[in-house]
Amino acid sequence: MKEIAQTRRRGVSAWNGQLVKHAALQSFPKLDPRAMVKNPVMFVVEIGSVLTTLVLIQGLFGLAEVNLLFVTQLTLWLWFTVLFANFAEAMAEARGKAQADTLRRTRRDTPAKRLRRDGSIETINSTNLRKGDVVIVEAEDLVPSDGTVIDGVAYVNEAAITGESAPVLKEPGSDVASSVTGGTQVISDWIKVEITSNPGETFLDRMIALVEGAKRQRTPNEIALSILLAGLTIIFLLAVVTLQPFALYAGGAISVVILVALLVCLIPTTIGGLLSAIGIAGMDRVTRFNVLAMSGRAVEAAGDVDTLLLDKTGTITFGNRMAFEFVAVGSASQASLVRAAYYASLGDETPEGRSIVTLAQRLGVGDALTPQPPLPTVGEGENGHSRQPVAVGAGVGAEASAAEAQTAIAVPAGAEVVPFTAETRMSGLRMNGTALMKGAVDSIIASAVTGTVPADLRENAERIAREGGTPLAVSENGQILGLVYLKDTVKPGMVERFDELRRMGIRTVMVTGDNRLTAATIAREAGVDDFVAQAKPENKIDIIRSEQALGKLVAMTGDGTNDAPALVQADVGLAMNSGTQAAKEAANMVDLDSDPTKLIEVVMIGKQLLITRGAITTFSVANDVAKYFAIIPAMFMATYPELGALNIMNLATTESAILSAVIFNAVIIIALVPLALKGVGYRAVPAAQLLQRNLLIYGVGGIIVPFIGIKIIDLILAILHLA
Repeated sequence: MKEIAQTRRRGVSAWNGQLVKHAALQSFPKLDPRAMVKNPVMFVVEIGSVLTTLVLIQGLFGLAEVNLLFVTQLTLWLWFTVLFANFAEAMAEARGKAQADTLRRTRRDTPAKRLRRDGSIETINSTNLRKGDVVIVEAEDLVPSDGTVIDGVAYVNEAAITGESAPVLKEPGSDVASSVTGGTQVISDWIKVEITSNPGETFLDRMIALVEGAKRQRTPNEIALSILLAGLTIIFLLAVVTLQPFALYAGGAISVVILVALLVCLIPTTIGGLLSAIGIAGMDRVTRFNVLAMSGRAVEAAGDVDTLLLDKTGTITFGNRMAFEFVAVGSASQASLVRAAYYASLGDETPEGRSIVTLAQRLGVGDALTPQPPLPTVGEGENGHSRQPVAVGAGVGAEASAAEAQTAIAVPAGAEVVPFTAETRMSGLRMNGTALMKGAVDSIIASAVTGTVPADLRENAERIAREGGTPLAVSENGQILGLVYLKDTVKPGMVERFDELRRMGIRTVMVTGDNRLTAATIAREAGVDDFVAQAKPENKIDIIRSEQALGKLVAMTGDGTNDAPALVQADVGLAMNSGTQAAKEAANMVDLDSDPTKLIEVVMIGKQLLITRGAITTFSVANDVAKYFAIIPAMFMATYPELGALNIMNLATTESAILSAVIFNAVIIIALVPLALKGVGYRAVPAAQLLQRNLLIYGVGGIIVPFIGIKIIDLILAILHLA
């Protein structure tokens, strides 16, 4: 299962032999005029190909006097132009179908244990399940369809979806832990699942349909560009049609074949042939990131996003309070504080307790309750105290892994664990007559030996609170040794990510329910542009509307039912697969990995899609310049010898000039297929700099390359005596 998901992420090679063969065969059915008319540019090329074919047939039967070698070659290359455009689209679709086949291998028809109304269980095929049915899924069973856990607790292997083999805990009553996906496997215990999708409507089914292109609708930008290309085609068509009267007036008629060749070379066939492939490939790239986009419109909108709305907890920070600093107070030594905090936390199974143990270990705490040599210096924080953030339960990139932090550590023999209670607000360990306790500052002060409260205790506790952290006091036999600074740590790499977004011109806004002081501290550490503190879930939609009122496109992530209205309002809404059904239905994208930071990658993919389309359009329009210098002199040199000065490429003959331009026009489509499928390389730089770079590469390059290409083709035709 894991291998299947990883294969889906890697994608399929652009020139896989089977895909090329399939795409080549599919290019011919696409010649159907009913399909071609959807692409006005290539439809005009197809009509031109039909006209030259009719002229060729007339020549073959002696009904018209034509240069058969020239007309035959021209007709073939015009048909090749249409077929190459169809091949590019079929190639993109074939890659999508290959991805869909990989997804189908994760979808199995499995037995489902459906719960009857009387409480009995019947075994049916998963295809017979309907929305609202309740099933029992036990250890080693596959989850038969998408659903929500309503009873039981179990670990589920989601490798088929995420590619990660680490099991995920699923339990009822939690927005982020109650959702299960069909095709995943329960590996322990059992869960009762209420089915939320009918057959054919699951996330895997929708993902398969989308990557195959069956449900792909053209995006607004794609439609606008198609209209522009159609308009250019009409203008050039009118220009070419009016050339014949001018030629007749000048005393020299132009053949239909040459007029068709001129028209095909003037209209933007390169982008016309690759436009659909670019859109399909963009969807394919999103799928490889394990994101289910409900439409190409969402991917495209991601490329135009101005404002990124991000939750603090789980997106910018790990979401768990972690031990960040040990602050000794009074005359206590740092070593004694670290050892006391370590032993006081051995029986604490909370993430905070595990993080204290892990931090103490990394600072060199001893294995026995005996005096130890001075601890090694890890790093100096404020007031000279050692700092080292430890991530507990964090995702990839944490400074200490969840596995490290959650490793079971045995409580010393004979020791008594003092559990935390709401009344005492303390926990710790009693051993050999020594009581080592940690807890809320006020509670530890109340339990301290009278008159032994260090003067700098409250000062340091208030400093930690001002910085947005949580202070825990630590004592040994009623003597207060110091504080543990707990904080919700910013994920590694977030500062660099936000810097990158800033260079892209995207404004980042952190939304949190924390007070302004805590929010300001996290915002400063993470490097976001702005923050909204003490925000309630329902406030998110107001923030989005206020940004949109300024003409900005807004993207956001969410996983809860209370996020659904904001996800609908946002231009790009990315829901977590681990979230509620309401959130997933409201969003226009779903991340199967449930990684909120994935929104940043989605924005980059959207920008890459728009840049690729713009770059190839620029190249397509620019390379018309060389064709003018090839065909115009060839057409009119006999009538107007002065036009020979425009033959700057010194092309051999009239026929060779026209054939060279037509052949280059066809071949360049195939040459650009890999670029259309892979996308133009994107870097996080200001838009003006990016525009300048692309104009230089694809604008100037689009002018120079055709001159070289047409001349090389002309030389080959002359050597082979084909023109």
